[in-house]
Amino acid sequence: MDLQSIFTEAVANSKTLAEKPDNETLLKLYSLYKQATEGDNNEEGPANMFDFVAKFKHEAWAKLKGLSKEAAMQQYIDLVNQLKG
Repeated sequence: MDLQSIFTEAVANSKTLAEKPDNETLLKLYSLYKQATEGDNNEEGPANMFDFVAKFKHEAWAKLKGLSKEAAMQQYIDLVNQLKG
């Protein structure tokens, strides 16, 4: 199975976890997913400075700048596997 297929399976598995991960882990999953699917975050931050969720998501993704899509996929897969137990 190639990395893209394993990643797609991990994305599906992330939606069926026994327990909802904590917010920090959810941010990590989000940022790795965005990096794996879109690459570096070159977007402006959220327009509403009081939209803290969007701000944290934007910052978490921006921290992964330079990480290859393949490496992000692998980290996402590893994290989902860890959460599955």
